[in-house]
Amino acid sequence: MDWQTRPRCDQTAVWPLLCAHTERAFNLRCAFEQDAARLEHFGFDAPPLWADLSKNLIDAGVQRLLNQLAHECGVPAHRDAMLRGERINASEQRAVTHVHWRWASKSGLAPDEQVPDMLKNVSGVVPEAAAAQSDMLAFAESLRANDAITDVVNIGIGGSDLGPRMAVQALRASGHASGPRVHFVANMDGHELAELLPRLRPTSTLFIVASKSFGTAETLRNAQSARDWFAAQGGVDTARHFVAVSANHAAARAFGAERCFGFDDGVGGRFSLWSTLGLSIAIAAGRTGFQALLAGARAMDRHFATAPLPRNLPVQLALLDLWYRNFHACASRCVTPYHHGLRSLPAYLQQLEMESHGKRVDLGGRPLAAASAPVTWGQAGTNGQHAFFQMLHQGSDMVPVEFVLVRWPAHNLPGHHDKLLAHALAQARALMLGQAGDAPERDLPGNRPSTMLLLPDLSPHSLGALLALYEHRTFALGSLWGVNSFDQWGVELGKRHAGEIEAALHSGETGALDASTAGLLGRLRGC
Repeated sequence: MDWQTRPRCDQTAVWPLLCAHTERAFNLRCAFEQDAARLEHFGFDAPPLWADLSKNLIDAGVQRLLNQLAHECGVPAHRDAMLRGERINASEQRAVTHVHWRWASKSGLAPDEQVPDMLKNVSGVVPEAAAAQSDMLAFAESLRANDAITDVVNIGIGGSDLGPRMAVQALRASGHASGPRVHFVANMDGHELAELLPRLRPTSTLFIVASKSFGTAETLRNAQSARDWFAAQGGVDTARHFVAVSANHAAARAFGAERCFGFDDGVGGRFSLWSTLGLSIAIAAGRTGFQALLAGARAMDRHFATAPLPRNLPVQLALLDLWYRNFHACASRCVTPYHHGLRSLPAYLQQLEMESHGKRVDLGGRPLAAASAPVTWGQAGTNGQHAFFQMLHQGSDMVPVEFVLVRWPAHNLPGHHDKLLAHALAQARALMLGQAGDAPERDLPGNRPSTMLLLPDLSPHSLGALLALYEHRTFALGSLWGVNSFDQWGVELGKRHAGEIEAALHSGETGALDASTAGLLGRLRGC
């Protein structure tokens, strides 16, 4: 099947059959009573991850139809086209290359590591990736060996912040980060930067200005303020204390960052932590840690590229997402990682999934007939249990819940981790079983779906596999819906309006604005 002419999910022959299945009542308690091997049937192995999908509102019949849907939508052909480096980002006419950066450096591959056929021409897709990655890792190692640098500040936003911030937090919590302290500044609100600067010394701080275009308003404002602070504190040699990660070398040099680590246009921000935009991760985890992160992602790449669809975990998770969004009208999905190091995972997934799928038209510009982009939200367990789990158990909306568990902790505090795991398993069980209360307010309906993702530890390898799983799942779901998961024109519109309003805020000229915005500006200016 040609990936460019494949049908959209709602245009397939199997779609009406799936619609018919939603008319049947499905009870999870009965499903387990009728199938003692349900966990085996709906358990998925994608080393180093294992997933339990058995507490979802599906049976073997629904699963067969969903897999037929993936085939009819041409997901395998679309996947192979992405991995080969074809220009699947149609609206911007370019390839999608974040996976290729994971395979770029042959020195990072184990001698027996198998390369999927679709990824054997990585150097032809991104010729500069291996050299850029090698340069970035060498710089990170030299910085880690330099005792004069005690603090590193990554200034970015969106994909230049969320992925690296989440990864560094995770590796620090699991004992896999060392070297200088790594900080992150993203918000244009100056309070974030102002809170950090007094804790730094200009002579021992390195600033990383991370922006693909080197034109991102928030990043440039923070970078300029950091540079002004550096000079005001007596800092000298700006070029040594400010480096850039950008595809726009000329703009980076004009700013004063003579050293710029580049990457290609095919790397989208929300998929970018594997490229040189992962410099802050490499500084925290070192060359070995960063290469282990890539190796874990490659393990998931192999699984995604070669596993048959019925046992392909990213595809199965994408099909579940579609099942709940389009056939059960679930408007949101909750992600609850039961590990403090993964506390920023929900925020990272919000960009990955909602920026990718917040679309109203398909690749051909036709309006979608099926809903897309449920809201992704959540918080680290067990905190979430005392915040929003009441709504998950008894609220009027059904919200699929995704638990992420890590088997082995990095701390040695007795009594903590077993209790943590017990609480996660208990919540999933309670969501499924509910209870018949002796009063209406104590009645819990149960039959509420959940998924368990299990990691052996939070090592760089396991983290890399988890993040690649979410990336491939996002791709597969976008492929089913027929949307372009790799552009974000809504983000660009907001930027344009911000520029016009900022000019009016300074000048007071509001004639070109709507009455509401003009009135609000008047109040903000004290008029």
